[in-house]
Amino acid sequence: MRRRTPPPPAPLPQRDGVDPVRVRLPFGGVWATVREYLVARLTGAGPGVVEAMFGAGLIVGADGRAVAPDAPYEPGMFVWFQRELAPEVPVPFPVEVVHRDAHIVVADKPHFLATTPRGTHVAQTVLARLRSELGIPSLSAAHRLDRLTAGLVLFTVRPEERGAYQTLFADRLVRKEYEAIAPYDASLALPRTVRSRILKERGVPAAREVEGEPNAVTRVELAEHRAALARYRLVPETGQTHQLRVHLSALGVPILGDPLYPEVTAPVPDDDFRRPLQLLARRLEFTDPVTGAEHTFVSGRTLQAWHSPERWAAGQEP
Repeated sequence: MRRRTPPPPAPLPQRDGVDPVRVRLPFGGVWATVREYLVARLTGAGPGVVEAMFGAGLIVGADGRAVAPDAPYEPGMFVWFQRELAPEVPVPFPVEVVHRDAHIVVADKPHFLATTPRGTHVAQTVLARLRSELGIPSLSAAHRLDRLTAGLVLFTVRPEERGAYQTLFADRLVRKEYEAIAPYDASLALPRTVRSRILKERGVPAAREVEGEPNAVTRVELAEHRAALARYRLVPETGQTHQLRVHLSALGVPILGDPLYPEVTAPVPDDDFRRPLQLLARRLEFTDPVTGAEHTFVSGRTLQAWHSPERWAAGQEP
């Protein structure tokens, strides 16, 4: 088995908090030049774009020097370039910093803002914003929240410590508590622990429950209710994609503002900030794996359908 060589540091700076694109030339390639391989790989760039980037010296090697258009193909070679970011709709809500020290940053993210660059959301992400606003280019996410979910997200400052914090989540050593607003059902016996097997397929927006050994466990409690609505406290033991949304929907009380559960509706335009998903990552508790400190962080955000029901009913932005 060929040992994977760690990539060298990026020779290009971040742009608006976004890392340059890094490409590693695969072993066993049949291409004669680096340019030939990148033209074949980066088909989405459009005709002539890759050639123009070579001509302008925008594709560089580990030494920061431009890669010549006729540079021979070298298996395992790394090259970098700055991506041209497509226009994104600005998310008009701030990212609040709950805690910052030499090792971690805890952010309280708003609805509609992705945690990390993915798909069409690149610059309009918590990670990109915080890198620019805090001046920490090495900042990385230890975990992530869905774009539509608000609340607490943990970021690491030092790359060499990121693995230790990610392991906390992988080993279920972080106690997470969420809050959700959904219909009230007097016949629903709570508290209860929901266990099921959730499958999320690539390219399919919604996850689904399937037969098999449970891989998703959620403690569901009724915090309070008024009229037809209730505020639920959710304590997940696992972290499957859309787990809380799937479980509440399966109980017959889907979270307000959810465009996927119980049924997939028309996609919400990126510039429509009305009726956000009423799900909030309220609390994070863990023992710091680097400093040994006992951390408890609480979100300062509120859910509109509960605290401003008139604005929610009128479809007014938070």
